[in-house]
Amino acid sequence: QVHLVESGGGLVQAGGSLRLSCVISGSIFSFSMMAWYRQAPGKQRELVAGITSSTITTYADSVKGRFTLSRDNAKNTVYLQMNSLKPEDTAVYYCNAHVMTTATMTYQNYWGRGTQVTVSS
Repeated sequence: QVHLVESGGGLVQAGGSLRLSCVISGSIFSFSMMAWYRQAPGKQRELVAGITSSTITTYADSVKGRFTLSRDNAKNTVYLQMNSLKPEDTAVYYCNAHVMTTATMTYQNYWGRGTQVTVSS
């Protein structure tokens, strides 16, 4: 079993900052791509940022220059630092990871349950 648990969401005023964390636990052999997605009401889930095992990052155009993704492999944790937040960043943010478990020795895709981020104007 693999579990992804997000934290750090909340209510913040426009221009403020939040730092999301995602801890991956379970029978993990290794993990490769880790990412954050978000889903606003009435909209499709979209990729916010992703990071490979070699720490190559990719960002949605809407968050470039404001969000920073990082990972700590020793802690099985990925972080999303969000600065200069805008009301349009309001969404549920989901952690995603490609994890190889000791049981299967194959990579599978896992999701967290999400954390709400609300940015007030």
